Amino acid sequence: MSNPLPLLDKKVLVPRGKGQAKSFSQLVKEYGGIPVEIPLIAFRPVEMNKRLQEVLRALETFDWLVFTSKVTVDTFFSFIDPARVKLPRIAVIGKKTAEELEKLGIEVAFVPSAYVAEAFVEEFLPLVGQGERVLIPKGNLAREYIADSLTEAGASVEEIIIYENYMPEESRGKLVKMLAEDQLDILLFTSPSTVDHFMAVVKENQLESRLNGSIIGCIGPVTEKKLLEYQLPVHVSPEEYTVKAMVESTIGFLEKHEGIRK
Repeated sequence: MSNPLPLLDKKVLVPRGKGQAKSFSQLVKEYGGIPVEIPLIAFRPVEMNKRLQEVLRALETFDWLVFTSKVTVDTFFSFIDPARVKLPRIAVIGKKTAEELEKLGIEVAFVPSAYVAEAFVEEFLPLVGQGERVLIPKGNLAREYIADSLTEAGASVEEIIIYENYMPEESRGKLVKMLAEDQLDILLFTSPSTVDHFMAVVKENQLESRLNGSIIGCIGPVTEKKLLEYQLPVHVSPEEYTVKAMVESTIGFLEKHEGIRK
């Protein structure tokens, strides 16, 4: 890119918590931007319950175990030690999720070419035999698209909620202050839940007008759809569903639209 610091002095919303924000923020800084970390989503494991215990004890009876995110991997293996159980074949949606499993010494049998549920289902279905048992650990707000699609194709699917996602209370005040003072130039969203939580705060505090002029970007068509449901413009939605691609696409947008913001 022609400008070595294309995000110079632009304040960029990083909607992730401390554990996940580091690489995102570092990327923004590399391009001269100012990352503003306001976690719009946080995760907490559910309490161990009878159904979860039963599923974990029956892991060997499943043919496939599907992980849709790094959070799902981390939470699932907080309940069990992978070295002490026999795991089914593992399928994941994205390479970051696969990398997290590899760190644990767990082999991944399937990763789709595009990191979105629709592509996952299309490419994964030929590998799943009729009546094969598939376990999908997930969060409380996760979509049911994968489970429904696999069930329709003849698989026996069991979903189990292992964590809840929520809006951190401490993020509300910071977000209100930054928006009220026009301190966010670029808003980048990583999931539909981050959009929902963001807009709940915006609406509660009647800050809709403060979004005018902000550059808005996201990862993936589902997050884009959620933004459009709130009638927000989507300036950036890259074909590759990664933070890096989103930031680089934002830079591309800026270079084409100099002066769009302040």
